[in-house]
Amino acid sequence: MATHSLQEQNGQQPGEQAAPLGRQALAQTRVELLLTLRRGESVLITLIVPVVLLIFFASLNIIPASTGKAVDFLLPGVLALAIMATGMVSLGIATAYERYYGVLKRLGSSPLPRSGLIIAKVISVLVLELIQAIILAGVAVALYGWRPAGSPALAIVVMALGTVTFAALGLAMAGALRAEVTLAGANALYLLFLLSGGGILPLSHLPAGLAAIAQLLPAAALTQALQAALTSGAAFPGSSLLILAIWAMVILLVAARTFEWE
Repeated sequence: MATHSLQEQNGQQPGEQAAPLGRQALAQTRVELLLTLRRGESVLITLIVPVVLLIFFASLNIIPASTGKAVDFLLPGVLALAIMATGMVSLGIATAYERYYGVLKRLGSSPLPRSGLIIAKVISVLVLELIQAIILAGVAVALYGWRPAGSPALAIVVMALGTVTFAALGLAMAGALRAEVTLAGANALYLLFLLSGGGILPLSHLPAGLAAIAQLLPAAALTQALQAALTSGAAFPGSSLLILAIWAMVILLVAARTFEWE
């Protein structure tokens, strides 16, 4: 895995004054996005798999009739899975291997401060999620006649909180575990959340004990909050937002305490 010093990215020569933090972060964001798009596995998990899941399950007659159109139930869940894929899987695995190959250590010796690197990674995740949301909404509209409903503003807040939660989870694994363990762990958690997050099938389809546990996990909280935000007349998802916020704070604290840059 290759990296470039921020001086080279900004066209600076050695000895020149470092660019402002904003310019440095934007330059690093461009690099983060380019590297992500060059990694075939990242494109697969963040952009292709969510679309395939939406099309596959929307085409099956497995969603209860009481939920309305299948796409109305599935789109929020697949958006939640896309957030998990981008923040936890793609960001977590990429950062773990950057740490393994010494990329983070070399970036630490460049003019880019650690805060700038974190800002760049967060912005790149948000840009990818915006692309995901546009693609998924476009597919839902074009193929299944989906129409926006509920509160878009609340949906944005929920997605932002979900991004913080799962990006922090990815960084917590990347900063504390070996790259191979992060790779396996992130993919295993993604599969677990896909099956138990309530985004593909309602939690009522799970055994009662498992459903009760799933309700307390961040995947189900994010999915249920998004489903409520994108459904007309749905109650405010206060309990789901509270669970998600608690997970976000806990995971951020763990990541801050355990992350190692080398």
